[in-house]
Amino acid sequence: MARPEQVLVLEPPHELRFRGPFTDVVTATLKLGNPTDRNVCFKVKTTAPRRYCVRPNSGVIDAGDSVNVSVMLQPFDYDPNEKSKHKFMVQSMLAPYDMTDTEGVWKEAKPEELMDSKLRCAFEMPLENDKTHESESHQLSVSSACPVKTEHGAALPKSATSAALDDGEVKKIMEECKRLQMEVQRLREENQQIREDDGLRKRKVTSVPAPQSSSSMATSGMREEGLSTRLLALCVLLFVIGVIVGKLAL
Repeated sequence: MARPEQVLVLEPPHELRFRGPFTDVVTATLKLGNPTDRNVCFKVKTTAPRRYCVRPNSGVIDAGDSVNVSVMLQPFDYDPNEKSKHKFMVQSMLAPYDMTDTEGVWKEAKPEELMDSKLRCAFEMPLENDKTHESESHQLSVSSACPVKTEHGAALPKSATSAALDDGEVKKIMEECKRLQMEVQRLREENQQIREDDGLRKRKVTSVPAPQSSSSMATSGMREEGLSTRLLALCVLLFVIGVIVGKLAL
């Protein structure tokens, strides 16, 4: 007895096409539609089970509904001179009204209740023009996803909101820089005054006893060393803040 005609509608109906390159998993979609008023059980089988991953590979399609089956071809070394001999078969049967166990239904199914459709597989590599177009599209998508960079290599702000938020921080840092510059200038003047006072003391050293002269020189040296240390620390801090302001301004 001949098998009944397939009730499921397959898209594509006869051939699954896989488009390279095949250095990664390539997926083709098979749509199974059920135009009947009965639920339909289905199974998807292949002649090369180690080369493909099928999800879902079985199930039940409700009346008037459809299912998308993902057929994933595993990576392999593509040979354009080798024709694909891989094939798929979609097997189906009308689900019993009182069905509770899908696997049990398949085991108890009679051959005349089973319907099947066969599909062949085709592999194709993109043309050179297509490769160029895909490469350009990929570069454009990457460029749009990454922040644009200026001539100095600093990334531009991602949005006007973040730029507006940075303006307040920049203003605070600029005010702090001005205050530090004034402090540095004051310390320089104070240091210069100490050096001038030290020169006057040295000119009077002949009239001052030796122990007192040594004490005065040690005291002035300590003051000058303390001021120099503070001046150096402020200069370093000013440099660091300047670098931060430069990055924010860009």
